Amino acid sequence: MIFSFLSSGIRFQIAAFLFLLQLAFNNIVAGTPSEQNTSSINGAGAHFSWVIFDRLKPILEQQTGRPIQLYGKNSALGLGCNAAIKNAGRYTSQQETFGFVCCALHADEVAKNNIEVYPLAEEPILIIVNQSNPITNLSIEQVRSIFSGKITNWSEVGGYNKPIVVITRLHCKKRPGHWKTILPDAKAFRADRLDVPGAVDMVRKVTDFKDAIGHVGSTWEFTKADRVKRITVNHVEASAENLKLKKYPFYRTLSAITKKGVSGDVVKLIQEVQHGKTFHSIADDYDLLPLNTLK
Repeated sequence: MIFSFLSSGIRFQIAAFLFLLQLAFNNIVAGTPSEQNTSSINGAGAHFSWVIFDRLKPILEQQTGRPIQLYGKNSALGLGCNAAIKNAGRYTSQQETFGFVCCALHADEVAKNNIEVYPLAEEPILIIVNQSNPITNLSIEQVRSIFSGKITNWSEVGGYNKPIVVITRLHCKKRPGHWKTILPDAKAFRADRLDVPGAVDMVRKVTDFKDAIGHVGSTWEFTKADRVKRITVNHVEASAENLKLKKYPFYRTLSAITKKGVSGDVVKLIQEVQHGKTFHSIADDYDLLPLNTLK
């Protein structure tokens, strides 16, 4: 009724104001993009799990509607499993974070840090030698004897008469799994081995030393400059199928980790990796054995 006593200009302004007020109310109730959280989700940790999230990043951003920042390529700048735990622990409602690890965590470590663990896949640990090495296969016992120092010359396993150079990367020494599937303790490895800080250094050293042997995860992407080759163990390839059949002995578990009580968006992106079809398809590219069923 009041509208009838107002000029047409004023009536238009009031109607426009009411329309905008109703639109703003609808946005709040419906959760339209104008009110959604558009801040980034930050993930950091070990290279071999970083590879998975990096490959899936466009899909994860689409699924969550959030930008995602990932740190961990080559585990550079001190990144790795310890950094993953620290990053997960930094989580707040204003700074949403998670981590990714390439080693299993002890139960007491999980409890102490108030961590939730999301297993992703088992990753074969490749045994690698220089491309010029005629060896293409070793038995499990031969691999373990070489890394322990019981076998010190390639001629002892059917190769040329050259001393073996053992390259290791014995990270996360207090955690189970990973390189401990080769030998259970760092002290069990050959004393005069060359221990390197990262996977890139491992591949470089096996490239540089023609008589070297080393180990690296299957998600590592070799370049043309890397003069290395993977060998079979007991004539068994390092593959997801052989991990599933328990035929290949050397592997580790890749997982995502969060602080307990994180947002739905963080959980959603991790569960997309765990159960999404795209991850299961790219797992074949890296010989990974997914540990979760498809959606």
